[in-house]
This record gives sequence, structure tokens and C-alpha cells, in this order.
Amino acid sequence: MKKLIVVAFLILAGTVSTQAQIVRFGVKAGANFANYNGGVDGIDYKSLTSYHAGLVAEINVVQNFSVQPELLYSTQGATYKFADARDDFKNETAYISIPVMAKFYLLTDRLSIDVGPQFSFLVSEKNDVNLSDNQSFDFAAAGGVTLKVTESLFAQARYTIGLTEANKDAEVKNAVFQVSLGYLF
Repeated sequence: MKKLIVVAFLILAGTVSTQAQIVRFGVKAGANFANYNGGVDGIDYKSLTSYHAGLVAEINVVQNFSVQPELLYSTQGATYKFADARDDFKNETAYISIPVMAKFYLLTDRLSIDVGPQFSFLVSEKNDVNLSDNQSFDFAAAGGVTLKVTESLFAQARYTIGLTEANKDAEVKNAVFQVSLGYLF
């Protein structure tokens, strides 16, 4: 009877250990290098350096394939200059972003190619000039790479291109290059 209990305990422990690896939660943060694609004649758009931070989950579906939903606070926008102006102006927008990345692992479980959609909801905006009429929702496509430095520590690089207009008047779309460090628990 004791052997049966020990075997049952070992099977249960193995199952719990396996289940724990199916979903892992973590945090990530990093830099955004944001700009606009498109625009209005007479305005020169330049990159804006900002940041992102939030929560991640990695869900192992099958070997070498995972899904990684994230919940991020992300600041984006651009610096711009009017043709007849001397000074640069800034349009900084903050979003709650929800990227859902499909992760295809190339080298066992260390290096992955990541692609997927991103859904972003505008939560604040800060403009130097009141010329902006930013959209409250931004839909984008994202792609990048992830390198797991250790079992828990990872580094990511990602490019996100807006598929919807970020501004009602300027006909621009968000474009953001991100570099991140994260930790899975």
C-alpha cells in the first residue's frame, strides 16, 4: 500500500510539474522608438523615444510553439516640425496595449520568431500644440524575436505597424520599434 501511495504521489507531482510549465506568467519593460507612417504635407515627423511595461503570459501549445498574450502600458507618438516653424512639437500618446503573439521556436526553447495582432486603447495624450485628434483605438500587426537568456530571463525586439489611422486629421499610423527585457516566474 505504501508503494502505491508513493507511486501515486510521484505521478501527481510529475503532473503538477508538467502543468506548471504549460502557462508561465511574467513581467517585461523596455524602450519604444515610435514614429508615424504617412502624414500631412508640410509636417516632418521624427522618432519619439518612450517606454512600455506590463504583464506577459506564455502558454505552451505544442513543442516549439507558444502563444504569448501581454497587457502593456505603452507610450507612443512622434515629434514633428511644421515647414514654417522653428521648434519641434511633441504628440505623445499612452495606450493600454494587448499584443497576442504566436511564438515559433527555432532553437529548442531559446530563440523564437514572434508574430501577431495588437489591440491598443488610448488612455492619455500629451500634445505641445492642440492640433491633434487621436483615435481611441489602434489595431496593429507586430513581429519580432525573443531570446531566452535563461529559463526565466528573456530579451525581445519587436516592430509594430499600425493598420488603422492613429489620428483623425493627419492620416498617420503608429509605427513602433520596441526592445524589452522580461522575467517569467
